[in-house]
Amino acid sequence: MGPEAAALDEVRLNFGSGGLVVLNITLALIMFGVALDLRPSDFRAALSRPRHLLLGLLAQLVLLPVLSFTLVLIIEPTPSIALGMIMLAACPGGNTSNFFSHFARGDTATSIALTGISSVAAMVLTPIHLAFWGGLYAPAGPLLREVALDPVQVGLTIALILVLPLAGGMLLTARRPAWATRLRKPMRRFSVAAFALFIVAALGANFGYFLDYIHLVFGLVLLHNTLAFGMGWLVGWIGRARPDGRRTLTLEVGIQNTGLGLVLAFDFFDGLGGMAFILAWWGIWHLIVGLAMSTVWSRRPIDGAAPAS
Repeated sequence: MGPEAAALDEVRLNFGSGGLVVLNITLALIMFGVALDLRPSDFRAALSRPRHLLLGLLAQLVLLPVLSFTLVLIIEPTPSIALGMIMLAACPGGNTSNFFSHFARGDTATSIALTGISSVAAMVLTPIHLAFWGGLYAPAGPLLREVALDPVQVGLTIALILVLPLAGGMLLTARRPAWATRLRKPMRRFSVAAFALFIVAALGANFGYFLDYIHLVFGLVLLHNTLAFGMGWLVGWIGRARPDGRRTLTLEVGIQNTGLGLVLAFDFFDGLGGMAFILAWWGIWHLIVGLAMSTVWSRRPIDGAAPAS
């Protein structure tokens, strides 16, 4: 990439300490809402179809980081953009994948289980992936050293905003199921609306940068996200997953928890321009593609079932 892209490495997006606190609280509430849909029966149902679960974990935790790093090597983007792509692959699945999987008549139990498992695993795997793959891309080395990324500190941050709310939501569902039932729908609506509002606010506060640099990441996010969705479907096809499982695997791999990525980008990388732009635009784009894909699939029922309303 040219000098214009290189200049993006020097950009630091401004969101303010208050905005970061709001983002952390919002993400914790979103994960709490996700946990209201998690029950032991979901994990038992997913374990009854271990092929789907194992294929999903393989694609999400192993193959997506490999795919992303391979794309980085081929394209050779500037360090901040490369770290944004690696950060995306290091994050767990996004919570909206559960809604889209259900709407698409996919394997919803496996989708929910994958979100829960990958979110807990992120406490350990996200800092490892980020440090390992980022360290292998030589141009990104100076940025990683400048940040002095501490895997333990990253893990603790993830535990506070993902793992603890997840555990709290599951505990409430188990102890007070009536409360969880009343909260489930409002929290689901809050999740999508709150994250969308944050993206809009973050871009609005840096709109000048957005206009100057969005053309550098638009096509790259389109390519990266398309390959991620495609890899999820391919893994399901090669692994002989059932049709509903292939739909779920496609959505799980293509929809990432970009909220977590943005938290880490602002907390540990000071709003590094290329990284934040990649994460923010992916956060918008994967919702558009996920909604379109699940809508099409909802009208193509499996085994003669009626289309979703």
